[in-house]
Amino acid sequence: MADDLSVYIIMVTFFIIFAVFLIFDLFGRNEKASYLAYIVAVIPINFYWGLGYDPLFAYIILFSLWSITLLRDTIAVHLKKDREINEILLYLTLAILIQLIVSAILPEADDSLKEFTEKVGYFYLPNVHSAVFNDSVVLGFQLVATLMIILIVVPLILDIKDEEAPLPILFVFVAIFILPFLYLDFIWIGGTDTPVGLLTFLFSVILFIVLLLITRSGKEIK
Repeated sequence: MADDLSVYIIMVTFFIIFAVFLIFDLFGRNEKASYLAYIVAVIPINFYWGLGYDPLFAYIILFSLWSITLLRDTIAVHLKKDREINEILLYLTLAILIQLIVSAILPEADDSLKEFTEKVGYFYLPNVHSAVFNDSVVLGFQLVATLMIILIVVPLILDIKDEEAPLPILFVFVAIFILPFLYLDFIWIGGTDTPVGLLTFLFSVILFIVLLLITRSGKEIK
């Protein structure tokens, strides 16, 4: 009982730390520490996973925390507050890299944490297609992962709206999102008879068309 209480206290403390950075701007310190919310979010999740709990549920919480932070920053960008798309992506990318590193190290330190995961390269990621997971939990994971990627793509699209973007730049922009689209492809249709990659191709084509509609080449006839 005492051990359980200690775990609860530590978890609550970690979430309070995340909340502090999430609302850091309200302290009026005029510092950019609020971006650290992306990185701090990985701490309670890996503590939870390290205790031997369900890795899929841990990632649901992690993606939810990142989505909340992305929503905060998207609103701030829209309101033209002190937020930059480049800095948002920098800190989110750094947080993702940290999480990937942890996902490679933590299960190697404790073999029991490899349960319900699949090894992708050096990384142990939750096996979303495992039959042991409840369908509602899998659906929750799929939805929150999709929401997070939407919250990444939409601000970037809004950021380059009406900007000059030659065709090669559009191809580069679409290529950047190949990996996120592949991940969505895998979690939604991986494990079915449908080949992974078709959904990625569809998303990429749709994104390319949207970019054609909202950007300019700079060579338009006036």
